[in-house]
Amino acid sequence: MTVGSEVPLADSRNIPALLAALRTQRRSCTVLVTGTPGGSIHVRDGLVVAMETPGAPGVEGLLLRSGRIGEPEWSAVRASDTSHEHLAAELVDRGLVGAGELEVISLSALFDAAFALSLAVPDSWEVADPVPALYRNAGVTPERLLGEVSRRINLLAGEPGSAAALARTRMRRASTADLPGTVDRLPARHQDVLAATDGRRTARDIAFALGRGLFAVMLDLRHLLDRGLVRPHAPATDRRPSTAARIAPSPGAPAPTQVAPSALDSVSLSLPRRLPGRNSAPTPRPHD
Repeated sequence: MTVGSEVPLADSRNIPALLAALRTQRRSCTVLVTGTPGGSIHVRDGLVVAMETPGAPGVEGLLLRSGRIGEPEWSAVRASDTSHEHLAAELVDRGLVGAGELEVISLSALFDAAFALSLAVPDSWEVADPVPALYRNAGVTPERLLGEVSRRINLLAGEPGSAAALARTRMRRASTADLPGTVDRLPARHQDVLAATDGRRTARDIAFALGRGLFAVMLDLRHLLDRGLVRPHAPATDRRPSTAARIAPSPGAPAPTQVAPSALDSVSLSLPRRLPGRNSAPTPRPHD
């Protein structure tokens, strides 16, 4: 798809190829990705400056859920900038967060969203005009973004399966009766994750509840798994978001079908399907 009078994009069969083409053309746009979780990729002059996805907390979620700033202060900032084009500057000008700290949070949210998007195969994408986004960083190249996603997936590799499987598995606390004092010796961040693990939440749910990055929460869950302090509550049976309504099965209903791990345990971010007339080609360190 061509935005305005821009030069049409070359054959871009996946998101990394698309971002590379946008980098070459120094485009400013928003890439709308559909699927589960889906999201938006904000590009300025060919560099990726922000990503937003339901799969991981964004800058707003990290600031509010962690208690870094309060709801009244955030509401006042939004009311002062109805276009939402200068939210980052307004946060800094009001002294609610330091410029350097906001840059770290902005980059953390960007890498975390890219990681979340890499854990499932997108359905399609569309290049649209740029829209406002909350960020404060100079932007990163597609190569750096892909390298960071690959690094995170490699760090999470291991039992009980792939990073994608770990992300969508609901966890429950294991009995600690035979491990006296073990929980008390855990770092505070591990204790927080353990307290939020109730058999219903996935890593994504815990990340949103605590106002922390998805990747950081998954690292802590991996540690707790290795210590035997948490266990998978049940194998994932589908790709529905963990926030979907849960309906008890009727008596005698057949068991759900098991689904194989996500095709994006690799970092290809491949797009197996296109929307006719919308896509450009046929189908073909901070972390906390």
